[in-house]
Amino acid sequence: MERRNFLRAAVVGGAATVFGGAAWAPAFAAPAQPGPSPYGALQAADANGIMLPSGFTSRVVARSGQKVTGTNYTWHNAPDGGHVFADGTGWIYVSNSEVSSTGGVGAIKFNSSGSITGAYRTLSNTNVNCAGGATPWNTWLSCEEVTAGRVYETDPWGVNAATVRPAMGVFKHEACAADADHGYIYMTEDVSDGCFYRFRPTTWGNLSSGTLEVMKGTNSQTSGSVTWGVVSDPDGSPTATRNQVSGAKRFNGGEGCVYANGTCWFTTKGDNRVWAYNANNSTIELAYDDSLVVGGGAPLTGVDNITRATSGELFVAEDGGNLEICVITPSDIVAPFLRVTGQSSSEITGPAFTPNGQRMYFSSQRGTSGSSSGGITYEITGPFNT
Repeated sequence: MERRNFLRAAVVGGAATVFGGAAWAPAFAAPAQPGPSPYGALQAADANGIMLPSGFTSRVVARSGQKVTGTNYTWHNAPDGGHVFADGTGWIYVSNSEVSSTGGVGAIKFNSSGSITGAYRTLSNTNVNCAGGATPWNTWLSCEEVTAGRVYETDPWGVNAATVRPAMGVFKHEACAADADHGYIYMTEDVSDGCFYRFRPTTWGNLSSGTLEVMKGTNSQTSGSVTWGVVSDPDGSPTATRNQVSGAKRFNGGEGCVYANGTCWFTTKGDNRVWAYNANNSTIELAYDDSLVVGGGAPLTGVDNITRATSGELFVAEDGGNLEICVITPSDIVAPFLRVTGQSSSEITGPAFTPNGQRMYFSSQRGTSGSSSGGITYEITGPFNT
């Protein structure tokens, strides 16, 4: 492990000499370093076992195996990736179920005051639905994290039937993010030698056909220009999608993915990194790397799901570590935002903000029991920066 970190530091240090400086400043800065949180220090754990900054509160909105309050829907096991969709003056939180065979997606509807008004299934009988992403046309893309995994396009309102999207590739999908500025859907792959993908629909807004590509670059590359190569057989048979393009850049365990304002941020849990892809000039850079934290003591490890606030702050959930959601500020400060206590056998999943940015939802996938049947979904309310 020490040798790996030394080599990674040497590579990044060399890359900074070549690609660093003022030319990179408008798009990326140096990898984030620990500092004071914009929200202040964590306080003692509340009644739900969550440590939060002053002014923030938590509530439980759903538990696996139990009816969502005021509804007949039993909340699914192993809640994972999620997103919030505006619904008139209220909103809908969708959540994947990362279990085999039954998988799928559940949803909770809220009114403008945050009261629960409904809950239901939008996708059933799929396999290990891990993360995914929202589209600009208000659908949720739910991704199967299995070798023959596919993407399902689902309706958060549960009116239209879910549709499988094989043109987006058959591989161990993790998360995706829509880039309406350039017409792509970016996707991560959760294997140790995975790829970072982009899919260009033939017609934007219709995912039934299009072109699938993988990022090309050297495996040691942590900054600079990258290119893309076409995956000729998106069905991944007989050759896996990640092995069809010569020079495909490998990423160690792709996880969360979010796009905004020309940049797609994505995480790799195998090396605890947050990457930033500049879609305007096709370059990459590290937004965070735990091995590059000066003096050690990285606050963010087990890097997993990621979301972005309207303030530009990134919120990154941990699978492991201290079971925290950490914030990375636009000024490259990384600090804990919350910590879940008493649930060391769980992981944090599905962070997502309401449209006004004042509420965040997330789940503890296995809760206090350490089992997929022990999932807990929370709401955090407070003075988030917007």
